[in-house]
Amino acid sequence: MSLRTTTAALSAGFLIFSAVPSLAVTDISWWHAMTGANNEVVETLSKEFNESQSEYKVTPVFKGTYPETLNAGIAAFRANQTPHIIQVFDVGTGVMMAAEGAVKPVAEILSMGGGEFDKSKYLPGIVAYYSKPDGTMLSFPYNSSSPILYYNKDIFEKAGLDAANPPKTWPEVFDAARKIKESGAAACGYTSTWLTWIGLENFSAWNNLQYATNENGLASTDIELTFNTEPFVRHFQNIADLAKEEVFRYGGRTSEAKQLFLSGECGILTESSGGLGDVVKSGINYGIGQLPYYPDLEGAPQNTIPGGASLWVFAGHDDAEYEGVSAFFQFLSQPEIQQRLHQASGYLPVTMEAYEATKASGFYEKNPGRETPITQMMGKEPTANSKGIRIVNMPQVRDIENEEFEKMLAGEQTAQQALDNAVERGNVAIQQALGN
Repeated sequence: MSLRTTTAALSAGFLIFSAVPSLAVTDISWWHAMTGANNEVVETLSKEFNESQSEYKVTPVFKGTYPETLNAGIAAFRANQTPHIIQVFDVGTGVMMAAEGAVKPVAEILSMGGGEFDKSKYLPGIVAYYSKPDGTMLSFPYNSSSPILYYNKDIFEKAGLDAANPPKTWPEVFDAARKIKESGAAACGYTSTWLTWIGLENFSAWNNLQYATNENGLASTDIELTFNTEPFVRHFQNIADLAKEEVFRYGGRTSEAKQLFLSGECGILTESSGGLGDVVKSGINYGIGQLPYYPDLEGAPQNTIPGGASLWVFAGHDDAEYEGVSAFFQFLSQPEIQQRLHQASGYLPVTMEAYEATKASGFYEKNPGRETPITQMMGKEPTANSKGIRIVNMPQVRDIENEEFEKMLAGEQTAQQALDNAVERGNVAIQQALGN
């Protein structure tokens, strides 16, 4: 074969090859707020999904804390540069629900990919929180959590406390915290992440107390905050008193206080069940207990309300990209994925099948306390006080609450003054957000 003939044949081959369209991979962007061990889970899940098929590639992008990630999503929407998926923490739910037209319901997304959303497959308390009143699922419950108590068993033993029997009520927690400090077992007895989510929102649900009118915002967006009543005042005054005695140590507004526990500085921590991954990774000798309650309050303990976050899908993308999002959500819904996510991170299994499979495997028997966040949420039929909290500007309301708590912890005001101010300022902010 002559050189000319060979060259012509090769040229023809290249023309034929170039005429066949290349199978381009559809990119799916996922903005999230996971750090530490939970960030590793995000990276692993994305990698496994990408390797399981060749049509789509999910690219996770860390955007900061939960509030920072939500703000980044709002800014991206205004600039018309949204990701496909954004992880939004529980209190951002009201913000996202109010942004009609900006998001696509997850039930619709699943159907675009040939799947379907069957709410009976998901844990009831979780699916209800992320759905419209008519039952339409709006977001995918990726990492739902419940607040629990962690304690350092070595510190308990040093303080002469029973390391096999964690405190169950708030008076017991405060007594144990004082003994830890007084005995010198640790510099601090008790700390807590998320004073708003744990100390106010879940405190109200767990103790069957009203947080706001109109079923805490689930029955109507036009609400009034009511958490400046005696049980709330008593609880926060107890914390303020402990802070003055240097028994309670404040870490920050979100999850910063977890480091005070992981470092051995504090012996008791109330924190999200989703913080378990970092607790395990730290290697400390820890135990888990239920979220404390006040035994004199009628109906307590009731049920906790979900925290953590869900995955929302922004509108404005191509159908082919939504099919990729659907495929990813179906991948995440697989029982084996949900089991692993639950067991590795401490977040709740979002499907009933994954929960039952974990139970049948003997995991909870081998790991005492790991079922606690689930039983807390599913133990009783929710009341009007414990179905959840939904406020159109919840992040702003939390900022107001945190400002007042920080003044209280600095000794600048009492718990009554802090809660009165938070209620008054919060109600004004809510009405402004509603345009009233």
